Amino acid sequence: MHNTTSMLVELGAIILALGLLGRFAGRVGFSPIPLYLLAGLAFGQGGILPLDASEDFVATGAEIGVVLLLLLLGLEYSASELVTSLRTQYPSGAVDFVLNAVPGAAAALLLGWGPVAAVALAGVTWISSSGVIAKVMRDLRRLGNRETPVILGVLVIEDLAMALYLPILTALLAGAGLAGGTVTLLISLGTVGAVLYLALRHGRLISRAVSSDNPEMLLLVVLGLTLLVAGVAERLQVSAAVGAFLVGIALSGDVAEGASNLLTPLRDLFAAVFFVFFGLSTVPADIPPVLVPALLLALVTTATKVGTGWFAAKRAGIKAPGRWRAGGTLVARGEFSIVIAGLAVATEPRIGPLATAYVLILVILGPVSARFTEPLARRVTARFPGRAAQPALAGAGGPVGAVGAAGGEGATGVGVGTETDVEIDSEFDGVLDAGLDGGLDGAIGDGLDEGFGDGPGGELDGELDGGIEGDEDGGVGPDRGGPRTARAKG
Repeated sequence: MHNTTSMLVELGAIILALGLLGRFAGRVGFSPIPLYLLAGLAFGQGGILPLDASEDFVATGAEIGVVLLLLLLGLEYSASELVTSLRTQYPSGAVDFVLNAVPGAAAALLLGWGPVAAVALAGVTWISSSGVIAKVMRDLRRLGNRETPVILGVLVIEDLAMALYLPILTALLAGAGLAGGTVTLLISLGTVGAVLYLALRHGRLISRAVSSDNPEMLLLVVLGLTLLVAGVAERLQVSAAVGAFLVGIALSGDVAEGASNLLTPLRDLFAAVFFVFFGLSTVPADIPPVLVPALLLALVTTATKVGTGWFAAKRAGIKAPGRWRAGGTLVARGEFSIVIAGLAVATEPRIGPLATAYVLILVILGPVSARFTEPLARRVTARFPGRAAQPALAGAGGPVGAVGAAGGEGATGVGVGTETDVEIDSEFDGVLDAGLDGGLDGAIGDGLDEGFGDGPGGELDGELDGGIEGDEDGGVGPDRGGPRTARAKG
């Protein structure tokens, strides 16, 4: 009885503290993730007030939080959207992987942590935070910008790659050799392929079997099915998170929308518990020794994410201001970096403090980068002497740049660039594009240059209003016209 009472008191205190921290973060326009991590550090081993009675419950809640994070992520995408994004955006995904996973792996090897830790830290530095980025884009009113589908495309590729990466990491952490890892990868590939096939061919039948007009029944069926599949996936060493993600992909239409609405509050609750649990399992005294490596790694991967966004936006034909915005927006790391570190911390405990410090830095730096990368690039390029402007259209005699002002609205209805666009393009194309485009553009077929295709549905597309929101690109693109549907899944 005493243990139950203590657990209820501790659990109530944790949830109340999380609510207050989340409210504070919302008032200042800040992501609550770093505050949740700090709360876990404060109440964990070596913290201000260690918690004992509720530790087992919090650990179970953290596992459910990971499952719900991936389930809701899967509900945001349909199988057709994933296939389209994979077909059109894989060059950007390859650049994203090389530029952002390699620094993490190299850092782990330099620190002497071994190859398994290198694979884990590569994932920590590779995956951007979809939740933080979604909030930042809404706050900055950029959901109607031309670079938004490009950003979504990179995020979709990262999320789909998680379905292959997590089983490999799980097998390596379990001590499986080359043969065991290969079998796990084949199982994962087969499972992902089978789910995508069923969702494409028979998605309506699956959704109809799960559907219910009673919200209570829908919640119980979807949650029960997700936990069951996650458990089976974990038993097969495919990762519970991947199993939950695949369940989300298999559901579509009204079922996906209804389940998302019902499960979002549960996701938010248990995801917060997960971040607290990660902080609880990290000793605060272990963080100061890794602050310098975490800061250096954050600076390097901030630059590489900006390069990723630049490359992806350039492939879509977006001018320099939009390229800078895309790169700056992708900088934030968050929930999935912590998920990956949480899987690895039992095998390599030193990853925990480094990942905590790294995420704390970038979850704070991410919104700042999204807001100021493009204005800073514009100010830097303004220091260079202007070069001769190129004609806006074939046969046009006047200089470009007569239309639109730097930082203002795209005032014309045609694709005439602004003066700022010309300056940034002329100064930086030769530097960034040579390294990023040289090895890929020659190998990419013309069919891949058609653009993003149908972007992912979900919370971002639901708010695309089709208007021009202060875009400095100087022109109205084809994707910025009419309103878009609230969900693209169906």
